Parts: sequence; C-alpha cells; structure tokens
Amino acid sequence: MSVTQQQVLDSLARVQSPRGVALPHANVLSAISASDGKVFFSINVDAAEARAWESVRAEAEAAVRSIPGVTTVMVALTAERKPGSAPPPPPQPSRGTPGVQPAHAHKPPQGGGSPMARQSEIPGVAAVIAVASGKGGVGKSTTALNLALGLRDLGLKIGLLDADIYGPSVPRLTGLRDKPELNDARKMIPLRRFGLAIMSIGFLVEEETAMIWRGPMVMSAVTQMLRDVEWGKLDVLVVDMPPGTGDAQLTLAQNVPLKGAVIVSTPQDLSLIDARRGLAMFKKVNVPVLGIVENMSYFQCPHCGTRSDIFGHGGARHEAEKLAVPFLGEIPLHMAIRATSDAGNPVVDSEPDGPHAAIYRAIAGQVRDQLKGVIAAA
Repeated sequence: MSVTQQQVLDSLARVQSPRGVALPHANVLSAISASDGKVFFSINVDAAEARAWESVRAEAEAAVRSIPGVTTVMVALTAERKPGSAPPPPPQPSRGTPGVQPAHAHKPPQGGGSPMARQSEIPGVAAVIAVASGKGGVGKSTTALNLALGLRDLGLKIGLLDADIYGPSVPRLTGLRDKPELNDARKMIPLRRFGLAIMSIGFLVEEETAMIWRGPMVMSAVTQMLRDVEWGKLDVLVVDMPPGTGDAQLTLAQNVPLKGAVIVSTPQDLSLIDARRGLAMFKKVNVPVLGIVENMSYFQCPHCGTRSDIFGHGGARHEAEKLAVPFLGEIPLHMAIRATSDAGNPVVDSEPDGPHAAIYRAIAGQVRDQLKGVIAAA
C-alpha cells in the first residue's frame, strides 16, 4: 500500500504545537519524503523552544506510524537560534514559568558533566567500534565490510552499521536491496548476509535519493539506527562512519561508549593529513584508536609481477609510529578487491583462501586481540 504526503499531513493535523496550532499549519515542517512505506521529515523550531517540542515530535512520529502501510518513520527535531536573537535570560528561581527553561538551568553540575554522560550500551552488543577516515575515496567502506567478515571468521558474532547517511555504500557492497521489517516492539530487524547483521540508511531510501539533511537530522538518523534496531547478541558492532569529523562521528561517540576506532588512509600525504584529524577527534572524545590501516598501499602487476607504489608507500605506517598507535596492515590496490566489492561479494567471503582475505583476517585478529577483555566480559 502506497503512502502519500497528503496522508502524512492529514495524520499530523491531529498533532498540536505547544501553542495549540495543528502541526501542518505551524510553519515548522520540512518537505515530507514518503515512499514505499517509509516516511522522513523534520520539525524545525527555534532553539529556545526545543525542549517543549520534543513531546510533539514523539506524537508526530506515533501519528504517522498509525497510517496503514507505513513501515518506517524517522522524524528529526532540528533546533536553531534565530539570527540576531538574544541568548535566553538568566533563570528566575523565585517564579516557576511553564515551558522551556533557559539554557543556564541545564548546565552540568560543577566538577563534572559532559556530552559523554549520555552514553549507554546497546543491549546485547559487547563492543561497538568505528571504522573512519578523514576523507572520502580511501576505501573505508570496503575495509569496514571485509574487517567485519574477518572478525566473523575468527568465530565472533558481528553486526555492521552503515552510518554514512549521505553516501551509504553497504547496500551495493553486500548486494542487499530488501527493506528491513519491524518486530512486535516496532524495532527494525537488520538484514542478514554473510553471517552478519546489517543495517544501512540505504535500505530505507532509493539509491539515487539525495540526502539533503541538516546536521540534527543526521544525528537523529544515526541515533535511530543504533537504538531502534534489534541487533540481538553481538560480540562486535562495526560502524562504517562517513568521512570527516562531523555530526555523525560526534553523535556516535556521545551515544555509545565506543571501544575503539580504526582509521583508514591511503599512503599519500593528502590522505594522511585528514587521517590525523580523525585520530585527533577520537582522542579528544576519549575513544581508543585501535590502529591505522594503509589501503591501496601498492599495486602489483598481475602479468609481470612488478610492484608500483602509485600513492607512495609506508606513509600510514610512519604516521602510526609517529602518533604511537598500532599499525594494522597494508591492503594492496587490486582488481579482485574492487571487482568483488562492486559485485556485492566481498573478497573475504568470495575468495576466503586468497591472499587478500588473509590480510583482512590478520587485521581483524589484531582488532580482536585489543577487544578481548571487553568481548570476554560480555
């Protein structure tokens, strides 16, 4: 059953703003995306009123879920201070004013409090690790998937979350095109292939869809894919991060206690500069860096055996030594890795006895060894 934008608006007409205005007439809704039973939109309000609108966001989500044919709903609350608006006035302790308290009333107590205080474990998941890069185009998603498969081959129960909201690659890399179903608790059931539990925003939107989302919407989407998915019992959840050091990375670090991050880089100086930024970000939020992987490390001609260091060589190893973090290994630039990735049959699974699968498993072994205490305690 197809769900239309008008059906969504009709359902939202039953939800009122804090001032008693029906939501479609409150001038706060973004464009509504409704396709194949999946509905996405945001509620955009002034930062000073954000707290009062949170219950409205929850009501709006519940109203849309009740529409026959709706399978997935994502409603983000985005809050921005209006240009030129003054900061909220200091609190008046003698008078209890209903509504949103000023920011001063919400500052953390003296001597403690930080965004990391909001972290909580994902039920059933022993360890969450991030695979990240400072820039795009370094093969991070291919590395994340093959690392997950390498950990699987070591006897661990593994999940893979594609948190790259703007450019999800996991649907193509895994060959999965199905849509996640909901269980009785209204949580999404991850898709399964290669013995992995897999979730991606790419399963919820069409491949050609442009995700023109503000930062708060990205943060809401990442949170929902962490919390509103029935992951089951996992030793490790591998999170394929978007490139850079932005909202998605901070949301993940603030939402769950990450047990570590793997940084993927090519050997060239330009990539290494961005990799340093990624390393610095994770250290700043107290996430252990499990190590650096040098991807596209070299090219060996399959015909004559001549080795060519197309992007230079050894830069990631030297960077790891310089920053005193583990160097996890070198992955060559090879057609087999590219071809199997494009075909949705990653090399660790399609060529398990080949040299490239052995490299990924060796990297996975080092990651597992650093997580042993966490996994064993679960």
